Amino acid sequence: MASPDLRAFARANLPEPPVRVLEIGAGSGRLARALRTAGYDVLAIDPGSDSDDVRPVALVDLDEPNGSFAAAVAIVSLHHVDPLEESCRRLGELVEPGGTLVIDEFDVGAFDTTAAAWWLEQRRALGEPQPKSAEELVHEHRDHLHPLERILAALEPHFELGPPVRGPWLHYWKLGDAFRAVEEEAIARGDVPATGARVVGRRS
Repeated sequence: MASPDLRAFARANLPEPPVRVLEIGAGSGRLARALRTAGYDVLAIDPGSDSDDVRPVALVDLDEPNGSFAAAVAIVSLHHVDPLEESCRRLGELVEPGGTLVIDEFDVGAFDTTAAAWWLEQRRALGEPQPKSAEELVHEHRDHLHPLERILAALEPHFELGPPVRGPWLHYWKLGDAFRAVEEEAIARGDVPATGARVVGRRS
């Protein structure tokens, strides 16, 4: 996941290159490659990745000296990280004092049946109806993803966090960037909740 909007958000909040940056949950490594092109020294990690640009290791197991990174980026990844609290403690060790943490997250607590029904409607409009109901999607997501409140609580002992900035997220999920404006308009009308949250922090 490395839309122009996400790249702009990361660049706007990271220190100027060249500095060393850790990307957590890097997937295919698209954002890491974009940041490297911009001059950053990026270590991208994701235990489920098979990309040559990403080290297949979990955050909690990352064997790097403490304070190795001037910044860290976590794009829709911390809600999957286990064990969460121990991983966030390790993240605090890896980022140097005063270093930057940039987060873009899915707030599963805001993902209700209204949001799920809107997403299902957009998928149907694309000619790709889904087999699950809105209720089933909400239950499935809330059953296995960490809520935003728990993620922030796990980070707070190690980082000074700014307030979450709420916004769109559902368009990332099998819809595409073209649906971002549609989702933003739906949020503005009150038709769908804002399920995205961006947070910027500093290492204590």
